[in-house]
Amino acid sequence: MNFVSEPSSSESTLTLTTPIQYLLGVGPARATKLRKLGLRIARDILFLFPRNHTFPPPPTKVADLSEGEPATFIGTITDAELMSRTPGKSIFAAIVENDSGAVRIVFFNQPFRAEQLTFETQVRISGTPKLAGLRWEFTHPQYEIVQEGELPDEDAPGGLILANYPLTEGIKQSDLRRLARPLVNELAGQLTEVLPERLRSEAAQRLNAAGMELPDVLPGISDALRGIHLPESEADLTAAQTRLVFQELLVMQLALAMRRRSLTSELRAPSLECSATVRNRILRRFPFELTGDQRRVMDVIACDMARQFPMNRLLQGDVGSGKTVVAIFAMLVAVAGEHQATLMAPTEVLARQHYATLKRMLADSRVRIGLLCGSLGAAERRDTVEKIRTGELDIVIGTQALLYGVEFHRLGLCVIDEQHKFGVKQRVTLRDGGVDPHYLVMSATPIPRSVAMTQFGDVDLSTLREKPAGRGAVHTYLAGDSWRDRWWSFVKERVAEGRQAFVVAPRVGPEVESADEELSELIDPAEPPAEDITSVHSTYEQLRTGPLKGLRVGLLHGRMASDEKQQVMESFAEGELDVLVSTTVIEVGIDVPNATVMAILGGNRFGLAQLHQLRGRVSRGTHAGHVC
Repeated sequence: MNFVSEPSSSESTLTLTTPIQYLLGVGPARATKLRKLGLRIARDILFLFPRNHTFPPPPTKVADLSEGEPATFIGTITDAELMSRTPGKSIFAAIVENDSGAVRIVFFNQPFRAEQLTFETQVRISGTPKLAGLRWEFTHPQYEIVQEGELPDEDAPGGLILANYPLTEGIKQSDLRRLARPLVNELAGQLTEVLPERLRSEAAQRLNAAGMELPDVLPGISDALRGIHLPESEADLTAAQTRLVFQELLVMQLALAMRRRSLTSELRAPSLECSATVRNRILRRFPFELTGDQRRVMDVIACDMARQFPMNRLLQGDVGSGKTVVAIFAMLVAVAGEHQATLMAPTEVLARQHYATLKRMLADSRVRIGLLCGSLGAAERRDTVEKIRTGELDIVIGTQALLYGVEFHRLGLCVIDEQHKFGVKQRVTLRDGGVDPHYLVMSATPIPRSVAMTQFGDVDLSTLREKPAGRGAVHTYLAGDSWRDRWWSFVKERVAEGRQAFVVAPRVGPEVESADEELSELIDPAEPPAEDITSVHSTYEQLRTGPLKGLRVGLLHGRMASDEKQQVMESFAEGELDVLVSTTVIEVGIDVPNATVMAILGGNRFGLAQLHQLRGRVSRGTHAGHVC
């Protein structure tokens, strides 16, 4: 260890703010390593919480050891030897002795143990002993080097619970344990208690009523830190962990409550009131019966948008539950209030689909709709951006291209489709400006951050649980290679009935490494493809010349040119193709009601959310869907 002299008489008293390099046994060199763990002052060590804890058996005397039963033995190394039998093979053995007797510890092919376990070193070892001749032996035991004053009484009723901390290069568990013990004992009492006893008592009562076994009052901060670093029992540890988790959740809720208050008191959004006349005029645009959930959510959104602070709402619903219809209603409310609305989709294929849907629905209206995506030519992009700036476009559909160099005339509503496909900064970029627009995000598979925001009040949540009337059921199968021929025969039968089919492959070709290709414009995961995973190109060739010969088979993937992708999707949507062989570029939002069959190849290469989204591409009409 590196010992340093005390900095000065005025700084000799240990406090919460004592620089870590002045702690006993640290010094400048070790302090540099500890800073990698975020440890700069003594207080940081108190709040370096263990990753987990080890519960070794209580210390045992030699006479009480039993073969095959885990045990802990504490003593001093009285003999040690490193033996090499052949090059590259070694045995390190040492004798650990105390007043009750001696045991032998053995490590194979770990010669570095000879530098750690030296003569007269005091150690605590834990493992499963066995009799080797007349002596008990521990093979590859867990061990910890302890100091003279740290050895517990062997007659104590329980074992010492050991904290396991996050580590960095050059720092061992024993280093952090030796550092934490004296600091917790000396400094924990200097911390200010932030949770009054009444609050800790009420929390304990509620948790005990829920089935936990806690003391009547959650421990104070000093006792909680002792319990997390130096627990005397499992109950002591549980109480400490509960107190700290409770405090963290409470602080998080308070922070979100403050943020929510700022949203409602400091930010200003346009008040977009939706009168009964406007509402009825918008609803008449939908050529189908809305579900009760859709009508309910539309009413809530209309109330939100009439306020003078920004709506911040997550619209959650299963694939095919009609989230886009609700988004169109909200955008038309914004337009009726003489403001612009924008919808950002994660892929150009989906953006173009939304654009086509709105153009068709509003063909006889005065609503002006524009499309902004990466494939537009320079002149077309400049013209679209200028129309957005001057207010000549009421609704703008686009991709991430909306985030760069676009200035809105009077933006009233931002809709983010499939919000889990965007980063946090991307989802809020459109909110920059003098007046904040209302904000609506949609997802069938909310990410954990979204769940946390809705749970703790940062975002309002609306859920669509009803499926639109007339939707067919979806049947899902897990099949092996033995099903392959039967499945392709089934696909041909459905096509003969007038239906269409998707075939999804996890990658484009041997040179493409990603199974998650719908965000290829952003970044692809660097996971090498497995040799047995079928590519979309090889699948396309095999099917159109083999089991699906005679059918109209199309090919779609993210490496195709944008106009080529759009042409393929339009051909499939218009029924000019029977089967579409594609990558996950069709994962989000693609709506072809006549497609009722899907084969997903290499299903183990996809995440659960991807499979769920893909499954939602079939049975968007009245016919039953089948996914294999």
